[in-house]
Amino acid sequence: MGTEPEAVDEYCREIETYLTRKNDGHLIRVVGPSFEVVSDWAAQGVPLKVALAGIDRYFERYYRKGPRRRPVKIDFCDADVLDVFDQWRRAVGMASGSASSIHSPQSTIRNTATSLPAHLERVVRLLTAARVSGSLGDAFDALIDRVAAELDAARSKSGGLRGEARQALLDRLLALDAELVQQARAALDEITRAAMMREAESDLAGFRGGMTPDAFVRAQAAALDRLVRDRIRLPVITFV
Repeated sequence: MGTEPEAVDEYCREIETYLTRKNDGHLIRVVGPSFEVVSDWAAQGVPLKVALAGIDRYFERYYRKGPRRRPVKIDFCDADVLDVFDQWRRAVGMASGSASSIHSPQSTIRNTATSLPAHLERVVRLLTAARVSGSLGDAFDALIDRVAAELDAARSKSGGLRGEARQALLDRLLALDAELVQQARAALDEITRAAMMREAESDLAGFRGGMTPDAFVRAQAAALDRLVRDRIRLPVITFV
């Protein structure tokens, strides 16, 4: 997809500024091969916030290795940025290989590294953290409490579930996930919702030409749901 040179330059400046902040003020210029890496992200349509999330992921892993010994170059973050971008495309319903191939808005990456009990434990922990923020009011907090209690009860028996019983739990997780996101979206005021819708449209702008109108509407709704999740740090309950 085409990207205007001015837009690419601004995109690279934003990345450079963010990388400097992550490097505790140590300036690492996005020039030469590094500029090519970041320009390629822009050309692929990687939204800025997705690129920043990929950079964050790299730094989180770097911090876990112990005290940092040298500033991080943007090139080191390439694999993480593209991985987060792939997750974002799947989350908004776009297959990795084609912007015009649309799946369900509930599409997600297959979870092969985490067991169902561990997934539920993590979700309950994150829901509790979202509850503490109280950013969407008492009604939504009550919904979080109910969902967390249901998941906590399911966690104790999920490891032994097989066949239809396990599938029934997975279907229930899908339904709970949809209920939470729908309620969170409904709790937004009109100004916030409109601003987030514009952001969702901006994130998808580079892909719109390859989509049918119906596909774009579905992707836009999924992108909005993802923004709502990010705003209140709402975890994905669905497990596949």
